[in-house]
Amino acid sequence: MPVKYKNIVPWGRSFREYVDMFHLSDEDLNRSILGCGDGPASFNYEMTQQGRLVVSVDPVYSFDRDAIEKRIYGTYVEVLEQTKANQDKFVWENISSVEELGRIRMESMKLFLDDFEAGKQQGRYVAGELPELPFADGSFDMALVSHLLFLYSEQLSLEFHLSAVDELLRVAGEVRIFPLLDLNSRRSLHVDEVIDYVADKGYSVREEKVKYEFQKGGNRMLKMLKC
Repeated sequence: MPVKYKNIVPWGRSFREYVDMFHLSDEDLNRSILGCGDGPASFNYEMTQQGRLVVSVDPVYSFDRDAIEKRIYGTYVEVLEQTKANQDKFVWENISSVEELGRIRMESMKLFLDDFEAGKQQGRYVAGELPELPFADGSFDMALVSHLLFLYSEQLSLEFHLSAVDELLRVAGEVRIFPLLDLNSRRSLHVDEVIDYVADKGYSVREEKVKYEFQKGGNRMLKMLKC
């Protein structure tokens, strides 16, 4: 059966996963980073613990901690059930089972929840969403987009993707997007059109292979740079 969600679901990943998904070097991690669509990831918390600078933006941050926690638990069972029904679409090496996946994801999301209220007061969690972000031009060295663009190709149109990359390149000098697959582990129909669109605007754009692979074939990111 296909993986299918009506809406974008809150599902958090860890610092280690971000490093592998986006091929982040120590030099990269010391830049000013925007995590776009981070949701309940623990990346912001773990970066902050290391004294590094990151701002996360997501529409879910307009809610308080309890409301976000309720939404996480409301979608947790659905996500695991859909994953269990589609185990053939995933690589079960670093994560050995659906049950372990649930445990790992919940550990990251609990770190986020414990950090959320303080982080929001400190300006590290900002309510906002593509294709209009609440930041000035060139506010960040790098923007990272994890499991949003391309993944939700059925829910988010090509026009949305083009407007989104325009906005990301407005606020950051470099943009990295992972993965390039949709929810059913197929290369997104939008990838090549986005690449052509960005290249036609005079930006540097290329695909890069990364260490991370959970979706089968999902081991590539798109990197865009202002020339």
